[in-house]
Amino acid sequence: TPGAAVRSIRPYQSSEQYLYAMKEDLAEWLKELYDLDIEVGTFVEVLETGAVLCSHANNVTHVAGEFARACPGVAHHLRLPAAGVACNLAAQPGTFQARDNVSNFIQWCRKEMDIKDVLMFETEDLVLRKNEKNFVLCLLELARRAARFGMRAPTLVQMEEEIEEELRQELDLPPADTPLPRPPRKPRDLHNLDQMVQHLVSRCTCPVQFPMIKISEGKYRVGDSDTLIFVRILREHIMVRVGGGWDTLEHYLDKHDPCRCTSLSHKQAWKTRSPQQQVQHEIWLCPASKAATRGQQQPLLLVRRSQSPLPPVAW
Repeated sequence: TPGAAVRSIRPYQSSEQYLYAMKEDLAEWLKELYDLDIEVGTFVEVLETGAVLCSHANNVTHVAGEFARACPGVAHHLRLPAAGVACNLAAQPGTFQARDNVSNFIQWCRKEMDIKDVLMFETEDLVLRKNEKNFVLCLLELARRAARFGMRAPTLVQMEEEIEEELRQELDLPPADTPLPRPPRKPRDLHNLDQMVQHLVSRCTCPVQFPMIKISEGKYRVGDSDTLIFVRILREHIMVRVGGGWDTLEHYLDKHDPCRCTSLSHKQAWKTRSPQQQVQHEIWLCPASKAATRGQQQPLLLVRRSQSPLPPVAW
């Protein structure tokens, strides 16, 4: 409904939105895996005793063992967990038992899954809720690694695999090894993506409009550079693949659109642009050109501004 779409954009700061979206995805994933009573609002509350985390670690180890027996040749080239983790299922929030569970899970992630410190969290980050972001990023990285040997993956990880496959096809690289059948991926939802992108870009109030050009479905060129970003819809969020992780498009634009970002050097660089470079909000399709027949990608859609801001679109 339109109301739900608008609420997905404005109940929190854009800097918090990407974290909310990842927690929402992980909560749904854990609910499907273990039939847990968990949602984004109770995400930390359900996991803070460490009991679910340790049980998950033991399940990942079990799946890895089955993978090693089924595909020994492939398993030889992967880092698979060999040991599980001790767990106190009766631990209560904030107790020493909960801290022990979380500490055991952290050590297992480091030793058995080889997750680097930059993607790890500390016990207090979860037990005392000091840094939910590090905790969420660690869970997402664990899901990526476990997906390599057959664990069901969150939607974000599935979208990452989809984007990587798209890049391999563009570069004419061989497909990734998939020795075990993967669970069916959810169909890619790009319905109304262009309208949703247009709605967010239209908030720009710069004299010189920040451009965002559609190259193909779910792929856009941003700014004056040749930077390409992949955009996907995750429930009610517009997500951008950034480096090895994800951001929401709104937060991404808040960091790169000069009228929204706080970087002085970024703002000054845009002030030097000429009036001829001004862009306006509208949608147009580029006809095929001779360059396209020579293998060069051509923009298919350009978001411009004629009146700023445009009225919200109804999804």
